[in-house]
Amino acid sequence: MSERSPAPGGLDVIEALVNTLDLETGADSLGTPEGRARFGLTEDEVPDARDLRESLRAALLAHAGHPPHATVTPLGELLAGAPLVVTVDAADGSAALAPARAGSLLARVAAAVAEALVAGTWSRLKACEAADCHWAYYDRSPAGRGRWCSMQVCGARAKMRRYRAKEA
Repeated sequence: MSERSPAPGGLDVIEALVNTLDLETGADSLGTPEGRARFGLTEDEVPDARDLRESLRAALLAHAGHPPHATVTPLGELLAGAPLVVTVDAADGSAALAPARAGSLLARVAAAVAEALVAGTWSRLKACEAADCHWAYYDRSPAGRGRWCSMQVCGARAKMRRYRAKEA
């Protein structure tokens, strides 16, 4: 839905995963071979990826101050099963958390969350307030109070609904 630039760092994989489902149309790209390939998933891994997606969406809604959209497995419970290792670069001594299993989507998401926590950017990844959207976006507003993935679409619709409700 949004025309925003991708989230920084590893948050882009989380943003992309959450945005595999278009709530307005019901289109789910994880149901397509191309959508699965984007995340290195087999068909058998799709149900777990969908659970992860909706747990992430609930966390991103919370970042924006909105209630959860559905009952989901708490994100912390899912991420607890993600194997991460500490890597240290021999050249400069920098350290990072990385997935222990290169192909694991859960571990890549856990590493991205850990990186964002350290960078202080985790709470800036949010889900749109619009109930028919809940698209993930990175809030670049100075105060960090963004509410919609797109002011031109979801924000304009919300403002028009409020205006019409006042006029009625």
